Formats: sequence, structure tokens, C-alpha cells
Amino acid sequence: QVQLVESGGGLVQPGGSLRLSCVVSGTIGTIFSNSLMGWYRQAPGNQRELVATITSGRITNYADSVKGRFTISRDNAKKTVYLQMNNLKPEDTAVYYCNRRFPNYTPWGQGTQVTVSV
Repeated sequence: QVQLVESGGGLVQPGGSLRLSCVVSGTIGTIFSNSLMGWYRQAPGNQRELVATITSGRITNYADSVKGRFTISRDNAKKTVYLQMNNLKPEDTAVYYCNRRFPNYTPWGQGTQVTVSV
């Protein structure tokens, strides 16, 4: 069974930075390296939304709300996906998850809480 373990969240002031990590285990390395991976987030009362994606060829795409502030990357040897978040805003507060885009791995990981507040 595939496991997704997100980490790196925390409490940060507006304008601050965090780097999230997501380790994927239980899958063959070539499957991971060929997978389109994404970071998602879910704020209280909201649906889960897609924040960023990265292809096997490291082509990236971002939601308009984070473009220019967030950077997604991957290390296939470590089966890990990263999300560098800079210039954080209060509206970035959410639980952040990573997963394969299509199809999603199940179950989802527990996520990592990011809180942006003074």
C-alpha cells in the first residue's frame, strides 16, 4: 500500500517562508518518477484545491493564487516532492497534502498544517 507522509508545516508570520516535503513509499521508483504529482490544500469549510503540479519531466504548473510565490520540485531518487512557499499570506492557511494527480493514491496522507498569522 502506498503511503504519503507530508511534513514541514507550521506557524509563520505573513511574508514568511516554509518548505513542505512529501515522501512517497510503497511504490516502485519508476512508477513514482513517471507520475504527475501535485500539492493540494484544504482550508476549513472549503473544498480541497490543487495548488501546484510537476510532471515527470519537471514541468510545473501553479494555481493563480500562488504563482510567483510557491515552487514545486521533486527528487525521484528519494521519492519526495517539495513545495517551497515564500511570501506567505493569511489566505494560504490550510492543511497541505500531496498526491499523484491521476489516479490519486489512496488513502491520502494526513497532511501538514500551515498557519499564516501575526
